Amino acid sequence: MLPLAERLRPRTLDDYIGQKHLVGEGAVLRRMIESGNISSFILWGPPGVGKTTLAQIIANKLDTPFYTLSAVTSGVKEVREVIDKAKNNRFFSTASPILFIDEIHRFSKSQQDSLLGAVERGIVTLIGATTENPSFEVIRPLLSRCQVYVLESLGKDDLLELLHRAIATDEELKQRNIKLAETDAMLRYSGGDARKLLNILQLLVESESSEEVTITDELVARRLQQNPLAYDKDGEMHYDIISAFIKSIRGSDPDAALYWMARMIEGGEDPQFIARRLVISASEDIGLANPNALLLANAAFDTVMKIGWPEARIALAEACVYLASSPKSNSAYCGINDALSLVNETGNQPVPLHLRNAPTKLMSELGYSDGYKYPHDYPGNFAPQQYMPDALKDKRLWHAQHTPSEEKLYQQMLKLWGERYKK
Repeated sequence: MLPLAERLRPRTLDDYIGQKHLVGEGAVLRRMIESGNISSFILWGPPGVGKTTLAQIIANKLDTPFYTLSAVTSGVKEVREVIDKAKNNRFFSTASPILFIDEIHRFSKSQQDSLLGAVERGIVTLIGATTENPSFEVIRPLLSRCQVYVLESLGKDDLLELLHRAIATDEELKQRNIKLAETDAMLRYSGGDARKLLNILQLLVESESSEEVTITDELVARRLQQNPLAYDKDGEMHYDIISAFIKSIRGSDPDAALYWMARMIEGGEDPQFIARRLVISASEDIGLANPNALLLANAAFDTVMKIGWPEARIALAEACVYLASSPKSNSAYCGINDALSLVNETGNQPVPLHLRNAPTKLMSELGYSDGYKYPHDYPGNFAPQQYMPDALKDKRLWHAQHTPSEEKLYQQMLKLWGERYKK
């Protein structure tokens, strides 16, 4: 018997649940499908939101050859075979055959390159489906020839509609007396994934021996025995949550930072990964405004390595709150980025002679190290002299941001260099 999710797969747009911004009345994909004029596009969204279903609806709707490949099982050879079939099966006056590639982000660069010519020449119209950001996973020439449509996780109303439709229309479920006493746990475990929701429903029904099945949150939790907050640490959610975590620290919101850290912890994230991100944040976002932040972040990392889980969560929380509540400065971060850009723009500028080392007599005779002033021989351990290459001698790269801690550094530079630091 087919799984419930497959039995309920919509065959038309009218049966399709969710993604109203794409397939609702007058929406872009509905107009495209109903007109029959399909251009290449990529569907990007989390699992179980209808990407493959949309492709199958298009296949049912259009009178044109429709080929399907999975990036998991297909290589360059299979791609070329399909392209050859498309060439042979296309008549002059007909639309291009459609090639649907599921999980296109798993295709290597060479596999994607093998598609490019066929898409460019209109031999096939490409429809790709991916759970990963196409900007990172699809080669630029191919991406430029495809419109990207973003699919969203199904909302509560969509999921409830799907549940009620399944109970009311599926021939197998109609034979049982199913009552939805509570639905919060089912919706939470599904995570906006229609396939997962239907799999949960099927599991609950099949695990009950009586004809009457009353679904409660307690029953769902007992049957599933899994962590509803877990997320794919290689997927889009991973990057979204860590982004929210870092931005909350940068934005000086310790409450939000703790929340997103808790989401990572409950989702099974590697504690060392969290600790590394705290060290990076201490350098990039707090920086010279509070140099102790880097020390504390490193201490938290050491603690994670030494004592492990779950006690290490306390050290991570301490560092998280300290970083989020610290004053912020990215002057060092901006300084090194500007310096790297300057090096790339100006190339290998020669080191001034007075700064060069002179380990041999010949080098001394050539003027290496001649004129260098040893700062510790001068009052205040400072002697004004040129340290930058000649062509860049007046270039400024570090610009203080005048937090209380950083202001002291700026005032010291102003005292030593005068006008140079007034610019």
